Amino acid sequence: MTAQVSLRPAPTVSAAVARRRRLHVRWHWLLPTWGWLVILWLSLPIIVMIVFGFNATTGKFNFTWQGFTLQWYRQLFAIPDLTNALVNSVTISVIVTVIATTLGTFLGLALGRYVFHGSGSVNLVMFANIAAPEVVLGAALLSLFLTLNVPRGYLTIVIAQVMFSIPYVAITVSARARSLDPAYEEASRDLGAGPYVTFWKVTLPLLFPGVLAGALLTFALSIDDYIITSFNAGSTMTFPLWVFGVSRVGVPPQVNVMGTIIFVFGVLLALLTALAGRRRA
Repeated sequence: MTAQVSLRPAPTVSAAVARRRRLHVRWHWLLPTWGWLVILWLSLPIIVMIVFGFNATTGKFNFTWQGFTLQWYRQLFAIPDLTNALVNSVTISVIVTVIATTLGTFLGLALGRYVFHGSGSVNLVMFANIAAPEVVLGAALLSLFLTLNVPRGYLTIVIAQVMFSIPYVAITVSARARSLDPAYEEASRDLGAGPYVTFWKVTLPLLFPGVLAGALLTFALSIDDYIITSFNAGSTMTFPLWVFGVSRVGVPPQVNVMGTIIFVFGVLLALLTALAGRRRA
């Protein structure tokens, strides 16, 4: 008795699948090319700023390439008003970052780990703060300071920037707090650590990536803020306010140099943060 074996033809790729494969091979370069073009378009103002920081211009308008020079890096602080404005921006940003990160961290930890009466309203207020136009926030703060007869200046800039920076830190930290495993804190308490030691030795290190991300975001928002600061600055001049004030009569090359230094500092800080995160992982 012989067994009969039926021979079936090997499955073939349908015409539609083959056509899709050919289209994928033919146009696979389109999406990456489009992505690089978008990145180039977004980076173009920064590239122009960096390049024109080396421009050997002799007039007020730094819009025409006239040759390469390092003169403006050597004369970075040749304009006293611009230097004072930059110092104000940097010091305000540091102060705002410290205050907003501290307050936002505790607020984010409370929102991420506990449910209490009014937590929903707090979340609503924070997201409303982020979603509201800066003109509205600036005008509201200006009305508050005028009502309380608070003279506008350095202090009011710090208060205003802390106000709109706290939600960014709190939301970032709360998202991190929700993902933490409470078993680490329970183990710390089982080993005899009190609440303060547990917070400093266990909770805060686990929250650190979120805290650092919120701090970096706060510093970036603070140092380049213009709208809210312009409402509450009074006679105090920051770097964005000074640049806008002189833009009608020309922008000196030192502005491009300072902008380049701020940009490079931000990039290096982001790279160091990314490397630190990888080492922790």
